[in-house]
Amino acid sequence: MSRISTFCVYLLAVFLQAGAYGLTFMLPRLYSGFGANEKAVGVSLFIATVSTLLAVYYAGHLSDWFGRVATLGMACLSIGAALGLFGLAVTVGSLTVIASILLGAGWGLTYALAPVVLTRLVSAQERVRYFALHSVVLMAGFGLSPVMAAKIEKAGGSVSDAFFITAIGCLVSALLFFVLIRPVRSHAINAGPEASSRLSLNGVGTILRSRALVPVVMVFLGASVFAGLNNFQTVFADERGLDYADFFLVYTITVVICRIALAQFKGGRHPYLTIALLQYVMAGSVLLFIFSGTSQSAYVVVAILFGIGYGASYPILVAMAANDANHDLVPQTLQLFALTYFIGIFGFPLVAGWMIVDVGVTPLLGLIVVIAAFEATMALLRVQKDGLAAPKRT
Repeated sequence: MSRISTFCVYLLAVFLQAGAYGLTFMLPRLYSGFGANEKAVGVSLFIATVSTLLAVYYAGHLSDWFGRVATLGMACLSIGAALGLFGLAVTVGSLTVIASILLGAGWGLTYALAPVVLTRLVSAQERVRYFALHSVVLMAGFGLSPVMAAKIEKAGGSVSDAFFITAIGCLVSALLFFVLIRPVRSHAINAGPEASSRLSLNGVGTILRSRALVPVVMVFLGASVFAGLNNFQTVFADERGLDYADFFLVYTITVVICRIALAQFKGGRHPYLTIALLQYVMAGSVLLFIFSGTSQSAYVVVAILFGIGYGASYPILVAMAANDANHDLVPQTLQLFALTYFIGIFGFPLVAGWMIVDVGVTPLLGLIVVIAAFEATMALLRVQKDGLAAPKRT
């Protein structure tokens, strides 16, 4: 397989399994059919969080034993099984618990290891560009699966059907990753065996004392914002009489366009300043959502601004985590980056679900604005700390 073919198959595999996370946005819809509320969704995603954290922590151990690409294939099998169980469930119980565990484990492994595989295939100077391309297909999978679910519902199907279809896509993704084992090894920039990826407590301590601490903390905050706005978007939309499919479709198109443009951009002279500006836009989009009411046009603007703010800043932040890491701890740093990301992605919905039921939607959105603004300010403070000196090069 040629190098370009390897990249194309890799991106297709990423796209097919990415829809799984997009369907977590549909859990409130699925659970409402069981008579369960947002708290139950939050609990399921919290279970997935625990599973994810364990999977991310031990991702390096598994990849040392089986190889990174093979571990990605096994992770996709886990995700496919999880989606199938969600589709079969008729109540919140043992099936949804097992599905949450499998989903968290599988998604944690894919998210932690896919960027590491990518760093083995591209140079440090090209990371922003290739992480942007990677995130384009990732976001396309994220955003289009809820749109697919909406179309299925409008055609007379059920949300469960969307889970079954996406499960099949994950099984195909697993097969593609197994096919990629030898091509990825042959096209690696650094020939020879993979460096150890095991994440240890000593390694975590070293990472947290390095420059990589800032992006590791920031990705947790950004993930909380993303999860708070997206995981319960169906609830927000139903409350205002809006169509959640419009939000996800506009958001996805915006992010894909931004990240394609970003593929020609290496982060600029001061990447953290770029991140700060984009994340202030993200905070502003959520603030606008609080006051937009039932306006469909404002709803579209919110989706566009959130897509620009979060969607464009994220791949730059991933690249900064890799570039700020100690050279011999890049795989471990990216795994810790994924760990904190998932604490926000699957952990914050527990808080959000409780707030929706017991406090209300508006206080939740206000909290999301504060978190987004704080993350943007962290990036701005990093720019001020570094001054106008040329950014660190690796």
